[in-house]
Amino acid sequence: MTSLTIIARVTDGLPLAASIQEDEQSGRDLQHYQSQAKQLLRKLNDQSPDRCTLEAGDMNFHYLIAQGVCYLFLCEASFPKKMAFAYLGDLHSEFHEQYGKKVPTVTRPYSFIEFDTYIQKTKKAFINSRARRNFGSINIELQDVQRIMVANIEEVLQRGESLSALDTKASNLSSLSKKYRSDAKYLNTRSTYAKVAAVSMFFITLIIYVRFWWL
Repeated sequence: MTSLTIIARVTDGLPLAASIQEDEQSGRDLQHYQSQAKQLLRKLNDQSPDRCTLEAGDMNFHYLIAQGVCYLFLCEASFPKKMAFAYLGDLHSEFHEQYGKKVPTVTRPYSFIEFDTYIQKTKKAFINSRARRNFGSINIELQDVQRIMVANIEEVLQRGESLSALDTKASNLSSLSKKYRSDAKYLNTRSTYAKVAAVSMFFITLIIYVRFWWL
């Protein structure tokens, strides 16, 4: 399985740790994905969505931002999204515990390259088929995984559109959708009231007519 994991500081995109696993049989150009990853990390800022999936053909970039650090994972598109973010959440917990206080002060790229050992071990656990079944039942606060923002890597990198702008558009679309549903519900309610009122008037008129006719 071809995969790439990079941990970087959000303020300047400085890479702090990384791990690469290349599958020669896949024929994928991992250097191309590495270049895209570095460009993406330079684009992130404090306004970027804290969780996002970026589609790159038959591969996906998943990232998690927490406490000023971005955890980026490139994997095959078929790899479950919930598992990918569970993996990133695990990396965050361990990395922050070990290096959280040192992150703001480092100046060298890959200052915590020794964290690769933990990355490899954790990734192996999540990729293992038996582990997938075990992790499938855990509660990792990702029940809303379907609501994680999804975009295309080329749109973000080549068109220069920021992730925060895409997130704003997604939020606006969500708001419009909610407003549409609200308006539709209001109109349906009014329609129901109108039908009830029409039926009521018919029966009232009928009662009055019958009463005066037979009296």
